[in-house]
Amino acid sequence: MTAMGTEQGFADWLTGFRPRALEAGIAPEVLDRALETARYNPKIIERDRNQNEFTKTIWDYLDTAVSDDRVAHGKRALAQHGAILARIEADYGVDRHVVAAIWGLESAYGSFRGDTPIIEALATLAYDARRAAFFEAELIAALKIIGNGDVSAQAMRGSWAGAMGHTQFMPTSWWAHAVDHDGDGRRDVWSDEPTDALASAAAYLRHWGWTDGAPWGLEVRLPEGFDYDQTTERVKKPVAEWAAMGVVPVAGGALPDHGLASVLLPGGARGAAFLIFSNFQVIERYNTADAYVIAVGHLADRLRGGPAIQATWPRELRALSLAERKELQERLGAAGFDPQGVDGRIGPNTIAAVKAFQRANGRVPDGYASLEILQALR
Repeated sequence: MTAMGTEQGFADWLTGFRPRALEAGIAPEVLDRALETARYNPKIIERDRNQNEFTKTIWDYLDTAVSDDRVAHGKRALAQHGAILARIEADYGVDRHVVAAIWGLESAYGSFRGDTPIIEALATLAYDARRAAFFEAELIAALKIIGNGDVSAQAMRGSWAGAMGHTQFMPTSWWAHAVDHDGDGRRDVWSDEPTDALASAAAYLRHWGWTDGAPWGLEVRLPEGFDYDQTTERVKKPVAEWAAMGVVPVAGGALPDHGLASVLLPGGARGAAFLIFSNFQVIERYNTADAYVIAVGHLADRLRGGPAIQATWPRELRALSLAERKELQERLGAAGFDPQGVDGRIGPNTIAAVKAFQRANGRVPDGYASLEILQALR
């Protein structure tokens, strides 16, 4: 199938999907009622190809994600729902500011929860070739929620990607982690009342290993002559080793010791540096993009009263387009620096390949996939 499908192709896919759904235990009447208005939605496919966390520079993303307006809105939300968030923090051992930050990024504290029919979104994405198996599993999980009587297909609305409610749970995550925190007998993440959704986010983070009392990370300053080859999430060292190498907190004082840590340079050697701990990887379970995790962590810090990021960013650089990111990966591979695939996503494998290219060519090995690196590969 091409990147964009067709209405007829979608109708044929629905015909083929029906027996699989019935075999998975979906009642025929539930299936027919939920899918009767579902149509192929090409706008959803377009959104899937252009996610902000992966297509913007880190600084452009943070400008929006942790804007002064979002911080101010978050402080109002914390004041309004302080008792609920405090109870959730006590029950799950997850920092209320981190829960509030996820709420802020996922739905602007409940004010933009999404109005896309979830069944149509998931069916469109399951029909699309890129991640068909993943989204078909989510579609079946969503149909089971409807069949369970927790919400109607009409009320099951959310984002273009199938995420729902205040904290944007995917259907399989709802089954695995959603909780009935207000005790009304329903795990309700869809209504205006946010308690169950906020508690579900905390339960999700706790399940994936959230360490109570530990930070996600902090902004640090690297010394002159620092070995930039050590900057990657894959390099983990005791805090004492980072301190011995001259890494210091931007805020002053000593580095906090919360176990093994990594140094991350999301904007390359000319941008901000962060020392990240295991809670960074826990937030990654919500969204794998480094930009998202840093945004959640930094927004939580700002909601707690902390300062803005102190370092400057190399704002003269622009983000690579999807075609350019794919070309970068192709050229890295052709030059002997294997990025482990060509998908346009700048993940750990591509960063490692960029680092290897930079090392081999006498450049600072910060792993930043810039236009300058692409041009050098050309």
